[in-house]
Amino acid sequence: MSEDRRNLIGYGGRPPRIAWPNGAKVAVSFVINFEEGGEFSVADGDERNELVHEAIDDVGALPDPCTESHFGYGTRAAWWRIAGVFDRYGARATVSSCGRAAERSPWLVQDAVARGHEVSCHGWRWQRHTGMDEDAEREVIARTYDTIAAACGVPPVGWHTRSASSLNTRRLLVEHGGFLYDSDAYDDDLPYFVEVTGRRHLVLPYAFDTNDMRFRPGGAFVHGDDFSRYVLAAYDWLVGEADEAPRMMSVGLHLRTIGRPGRIAGLETILRTISQSGTAWIARRDAIARHFIEEMEG
Repeated sequence: MSEDRRNLIGYGGRPPRIAWPNGAKVAVSFVINFEEGGEFSVADGDERNELVHEAIDDVGALPDPCTESHFGYGTRAAWWRIAGVFDRYGARATVSSCGRAAERSPWLVQDAVARGHEVSCHGWRWQRHTGMDEDAEREVIARTYDTIAAACGVPPVGWHTRSASSLNTRRLLVEHGGFLYDSDAYDDDLPYFVEVTGRRHLVLPYAFDTNDMRFRPGGAFVHGDDFSRYVLAAYDWLVGEADEAPRMMSVGLHLRTIGRPGRIAGLETILRTISQSGTAWIARRDAIARHFIEEMEG
């Protein structure tokens, strides 16, 4: 039987017994997705408008100020609200940023760095990479990296493609050489290594369930406590498994989504509860990556 191209067993029920700092049972990664200004817009010269948002009204090939305004809420109002909540609990997040968003609003990623957050790469535009020409994708990766490094004064070390990556993405990230990890996977509750062109590369899995994207129409979350109840249920379960081996949990956030006043209390409940639990290490993804590598090599 030939070897399967997919690794469907992972740690095989025997995850590594790594030690998170201060005896924490779960490493918790909050990822704030910064996409505002990176979405597609006819008014910006694109062939289409972005169709993934809360007010679904396709205007075809015409400019769509409604959708642009929806995204604009993320930078104009929501960032300050979200950043304030994280500051109150002394928590640090990873701000996963589209390169074009950082280019248009460099003040936001600069403010994130000043507050102690990591800024990582979320593609140049808010778009999938599947089907992208290899040379074009190589250029997108380099342009995103260079733009964020210039805006922040700190080179990014993480990458996460919006939704579907291409068959080349991970290889191109390793080829670029500036990335410590990528998050283009949703298949585990711990980081893991993969071999790419003969080199070891770290994957920090992300999650679409413990994610405020489920506030979008049909996504199951309506009230802020829908989000907090779900995330805290996931956290409690992982804590219960941690006697076997520590775990990691990702919480996905979007400025224009969780930053609304009717939802932000859900995030505060999560941060308050987890930070007071005594069992969590709330950390940036680059810190989790470096600690995991150190533990596995120790």
